[in-house]
Amino acid sequence: MQPSGTDAMFDAAPAAPFVIPASTSLQERRPLTLKHGDSFALFDHNGDALSGPGSPEGIFHFDTRHLSHLYLTLDGARPMLLSSTVRDDNAAITCDLTNPDIEDGAGTLTLEHDLIHLRRSRFLWRAACFERLVVRNFDTQPRQATITIAFAADFADLFEVRGARRERRGTLHRPEVETQRVVLAYTGLDDRRRATTLAFDPAPSRLTGSEATFVLDVAPGEPVSLFVEANCAVEGDNQPPRRAFFSALRESRRSLRAAAARGAAVTSSNDIFNEALRRSVSDLTMLITDTPEGPYPYAGIPWFSTVFGRDALLTALSTLWLDPAIALGVLRHLAANQATAFDAAADAEPGKILHEVRRGEMAELGEVPFRRYYGSIDSTPLFILLAGAYLDRTGDIAAVRELWPNIEAALGWIDTSGDRDGDGFVEYGRQTEDGLINQGWKDSHDSVFHADGTLAQGPIALAEVQAYVYGAWRAAASIAAQIGNAAYAAVLTERAARLREQFDARFFDPALGTYVLALDGAKRPCRVRASNAGHVLATGLALPERAQAVVETLMARSSFCGWGVRTVAATEARYNPMSYHNGSVWPHDNALIAAGFARYGFRREAARILEGLFDASTYIDLRRLPELLCGFPRQRNQGPTFYPVACSPQAWAAVAPLSVLQSCLGLSFTPEAGRIAFDQPVLPAFLDRVVLRRLSIGEGTADVELRRSGAQVIVDVLDRSGPVHVLTTS
Repeated sequence: MQPSGTDAMFDAAPAAPFVIPASTSLQERRPLTLKHGDSFALFDHNGDALSGPGSPEGIFHFDTRHLSHLYLTLDGARPMLLSSTVRDDNAAITCDLTNPDIEDGAGTLTLEHDLIHLRRSRFLWRAACFERLVVRNFDTQPRQATITIAFAADFADLFEVRGARRERRGTLHRPEVETQRVVLAYTGLDDRRRATTLAFDPAPSRLTGSEATFVLDVAPGEPVSLFVEANCAVEGDNQPPRRAFFSALRESRRSLRAAAARGAAVTSSNDIFNEALRRSVSDLTMLITDTPEGPYPYAGIPWFSTVFGRDALLTALSTLWLDPAIALGVLRHLAANQATAFDAAADAEPGKILHEVRRGEMAELGEVPFRRYYGSIDSTPLFILLAGAYLDRTGDIAAVRELWPNIEAALGWIDTSGDRDGDGFVEYGRQTEDGLINQGWKDSHDSVFHADGTLAQGPIALAEVQAYVYGAWRAAASIAAQIGNAAYAAVLTERAARLREQFDARFFDPALGTYVLALDGAKRPCRVRASNAGHVLATGLALPERAQAVVETLMARSSFCGWGVRTVAATEARYNPMSYHNGSVWPHDNALIAAGFARYGFRREAARILEGLFDASTYIDLRRLPELLCGFPRQRNQGPTFYPVACSPQAWAAVAPLSVLQSCLGLSFTPEAGRIAFDQPVLPAFLDRVVLRRLSIGEGTADVELRRSGAQVIVDVLDRSGPVHVLTTS
């Protein structure tokens, strides 16, 4: 299908064809989370997955729930929770349980509470979930313990789990039961068979298609171990679960150690901040999936554990200073999946960069439009921007030269399909009724509106998208110059300069004290104070004389709530601190705002953002920043208000503290000179000292300490290897 230049397809904001109801709060359940590759799992704090309406728990593989119910009982009763923990590196979860008082049918106490201890250790590896259950008897006499594990697989599509309703489903097959294993299978309407193989070691005393029962004789003080494997990919014979558990555990930990050694490490004088940073790195490592093109951070758990273009690009930008290999993996994977043809159903146009990939049954059947979907307006300029930033960070001209055809195709998309009416701005509008209505990072149907609250009609030119385009043109100009195409570099530089002037004339609103949110299809400005203006600073699109006004507007009480900058100021018509995009606080959004502040010299304001995010993390389980928080004003001696269905962990939220820390420190790299620089570094109030180890530049590395000395920050080189120069400006 050829692209259309008319406005007829860009209607205002009709109801989405499929609405995902927010029926269950993840905050109520606060599940334990595991992920590896294309599989993830959510369990309650007992280590169970409880099926039922609205339950998100279970084991998922390729957007399908392969195990929807897992329920352990001891002598017919659910054990009592002692504690449950997630390892600091996210490698495994451990649940410690004990027996309640257990009575027989006549009401006689047969087992006093707290005599039998159960420890469940579980991890994911290569599409399988491995569990070791250790039963220990702390009574003075032998005990017989009956352990029953009930299980079921509904093979629900992820969108069904989120609340979407389907008129028809495929066929659930009768369980295949053997001595030590059960195969649960389903054939979808897409004619694809999906199966879960449950294997037990030792063999259960009784095994059916829904329960495994073990009758154990447990001597005083002696442990008895049971092993359970739930494999989402392999139906054939495998090694016994006991042996598989330990071999997979070794491989898993070896892989985690290798990933951790690849990037720089950060410690500080604040132990709680150190916990938050460790969790940030661990969450990033867990969310990264190895693709044929390299490491790729999936967006988040549970709803976004898949390839997202925008999320991965911004995550890679945030972590370039820490681990450039992530950026290269993201660039190569997105280049391999760049659109080459027009496809209205997928919002695809030649040169456009991917938005989202889904591999579940509903996507395969077209019941949701996201099988391979290109409906984001910003992934394409961000792809170019990241390529330039990667070159600036590493000097890896060979890799960027390899990507140059994809960069040229993306530049071509900006010039043609991106600028639909030739006015110099990049706009979006879905090509079918099934596509996303709004295609910036704030993609809720009501996230782009006018001062009176009326929704904007498209095609829509967002403020931050123009900033990304500006950054893309400048990045492409730098790349072109370095590969010997000076003439094209000059053209791109001139385009960026022209956009800067044109943008300032159309988007800056002196009465608002900031940039408008967007221009609608009639080129009317959406006069709304929004966080998007901070992104304008982040790429350098803002004229220097505008920066102070934008910073003051974003840090005013109506926007900065104490935990961070709200997506929409409290003064605006659609402000709602409980909304997804109209008044909430997003860590990644704040990281980009802080980068913009730092770019224009407002590092102390960037430090205030880091303080807000850090303070929020001290009230959150595992110090894990979620996808977003509600934007209610901060109250003395109270923590933030959580958003009910926020993903946690979420890649770009996980790395936000690392990104803002870089902004505060003014950290940059010049690979051709082997130089690491700290420009006017600032430490937030809660930090007196930061140590960065294994900062890489070319073939060299450096360990650097930054410490507070009065009003100044002193930079010391603790160690270096190779030709590395560390410079500081104050």
